[in-house]
Amino acid sequence: MLKLGVLVLVFVGYLVDHNTCVEGLGVNWGTMASHNLEPKIVVQMLKNNGIKKVKLFDADKSIMNALRGTDIEVMVAIPNDQLLTMTEYDRAKDWVRHNISRYNFKDGVNIKYVAVGNEPFLTAYNNSFLNSTLPALQNIQNALNEAGVGDSIKATVPLNADVYFSPESNPVPSAGRFRPDIAELMTQIVQFMSKNQAPFTVNIYPFLSLYANEHFPIDFAFFDGAPNPILDNGVEYTNVFDANFDTLYSALKAVGYGNMPILVGEVGWPTDGDKNANLNNAYRFYRGLFMKLASNKGTPLRPGYIEVYLFGLIDEDAKSIDPGNFERHWGIFRYDGQPKFPMDISGQGQDRHLIAAKNVQYLPKRWCMLNPNVQEYNLSKLADNIDYACTFSDCTALGYGSSCNNLDANGNASYAFNMYYQVQNQLNVSCDFQGLAMVTDKNLSQGTCNFIIQTGVYSFSHKVLPGVIVLLSGFTFLLL
Repeated sequence: MLKLGVLVLVFVGYLVDHNTCVEGLGVNWGTMASHNLEPKIVVQMLKNNGIKKVKLFDADKSIMNALRGTDIEVMVAIPNDQLLTMTEYDRAKDWVRHNISRYNFKDGVNIKYVAVGNEPFLTAYNNSFLNSTLPALQNIQNALNEAGVGDSIKATVPLNADVYFSPESNPVPSAGRFRPDIAELMTQIVQFMSKNQAPFTVNIYPFLSLYANEHFPIDFAFFDGAPNPILDNGVEYTNVFDANFDTLYSALKAVGYGNMPILVGEVGWPTDGDKNANLNNAYRFYRGLFMKLASNKGTPLRPGYIEVYLFGLIDEDAKSIDPGNFERHWGIFRYDGQPKFPMDISGQGQDRHLIAAKNVQYLPKRWCMLNPNVQEYNLSKLADNIDYACTFSDCTALGYGSSCNNLDANGNASYAFNMYYQVQNQLNVSCDFQGLAMVTDKNLSQGTCNFIIQTGVYSFSHKVLPGVIVLLSGFTFLLL
């Protein structure tokens, strides 16, 4: 899955009330949002929920400092756009010194892994990182070794499931192989990581299998049984997670590394932005996943314990929606750190909400809506203003099959205007839209559609989306 910014991989150990969770369970936390929660609030939320591991998709200083002294295990990361730089060993040593060694002291940050890139071999990247990933991986691990921390800190490359496949002539897990165009490179990466006792990290998304193929059997995306299982040499597969995982196992076995540890770096279900992305399906998916993990049965070809990391922790309203509108709705928590639905993280039928973020500040209880008194002749401007509002805010909930798809035309306009108004920290000029809009103190939420109040305080410094702010009352442009 495509991601930018900071992600955090969190390991749930024991809740504060001592209810156990599934062994090896974690979750990714992304921060591609217009209004991120303060790092200290998020770290406290992780601690309140017994979360023991976090994964960053860079080494952001504010987050690293918030993690100091917590003993939470951390995976820091090098984004794809820095891979080429890391092919120079001196630059790799500098990176380790500034992002690893500086936190390596008593009551510092408990760093466990370095993620070198993120899904660098996606076909959508057109081989952009083909020549830089392995040298970067080698340099970072060697720099860790030289710094004296290589025995405890390992470098790995989180990879998308598209790096392996089963041939059309034999589409079963046991026939899994690495993609032909990168097979030699993948073998070299696996050899190097195995030599340094680092795990293979893969992202598996049953939802995307369903989203990409309208003929995909929906029950096969979940864990409660499928009417037409896949048969592979007498082995029965009733869900795509197991089939995908074992395809990877077979690919590793084919190059001589069938015993290599495998971490599922991302797996989850979005709750909005598509007809199949909703709370009910997310609940069904997670409930089945947790029960599977709690059983410790593993998969048919790799029985036993599996370390799995959910995606994701908090919704991200500034993510790219090129893959689909659902991209902004993967969180098990809302944008403000409120849990979305009960989760049986024990796998034992103990549904309960996780503990919400504490001390979250909100903007005042004001919303922006379509002015009901606007003259009809002004409505000719409505479509352009809605389009503008949705360009610079998140209107994905208005899409087909989504949570606000049931609004009428006036409701659609109000939703779009309010989302822009909240992103812009409720600036008065951001609720004008050429005279079409007005501020109200009435909550406009209805049914499944939530008209949000954004978090944070009045500030242009980091809360407003980058780019151009249009003062719509006069269409005056102010360059940030």
